[in-house]
Amino acid sequence: MTKERESELIAAVLAGDADSFEPLVLEYQKKIYNLALRMTGDDDDAFDCAQDAFVKAFVSLKDFRGESAFGSWLYRLACNVCLDFLRREKRRGVVSLTVENEELDIADLRFLPEDELERTELRDAINTALSRLPATARQMIVMRDVSGLSYAEIGRMLDLELGTVKSRIARAREKLVKILSEDETFCTRAASKKRKEGKTHA
Repeated sequence: MTKERESELIAAVLAGDADSFEPLVLEYQKKIYNLALRMTGDDDDAFDCAQDAFVKAFVSLKDFRGESAFGSWLYRLACNVCLDFLRREKRRGVVSLTVENEELDIADLRFLPEDELERTELRDAINTALSRLPATARQMIVMRDVSGLSYAEIGRMLDLELGTVKSRIARAREKLVKILSEDETFCTRAASKKRKEGKTHA
């Protein structure tokens, strides 16, 4: 969906046409649900959080100024909903994400179709490593590396100083990398990916 089309739908909703909100929900429902699932670790909780996020988005749509993309605004709102849920429930969940770390050179885990097995094994290794992280560390990685929130945005959401946010994210990444570096399967597959990319760019 183009930004222009989103603007048209938003304008229609604000003008009283509630049905125009449905195309926006259909456009983003999968992404918002996946975010909620990564943060809560439970299908039912993720569904509830996603639904809550869209309700809040509808009610708060008048506050959307268009300074950022609607998707970014909605993503931040959904992230806040999930954080509120986690604070209330104090639950711990497993998140799934693409890790970026120069030391291991695993900047992206996108593969060609024939590498599907390797991709699955790598993601399983990452999920296992993430499950071993403290809840706070997982939360930081989700917000920064999955949701793409800035350090400043994370600081505002969690009421933390910018330096504290940066240090916590750095420590969380260090812990994740340490766990992954001890995983023989992950290191072997990551090295294989690097060699294949070298051949591709040669």
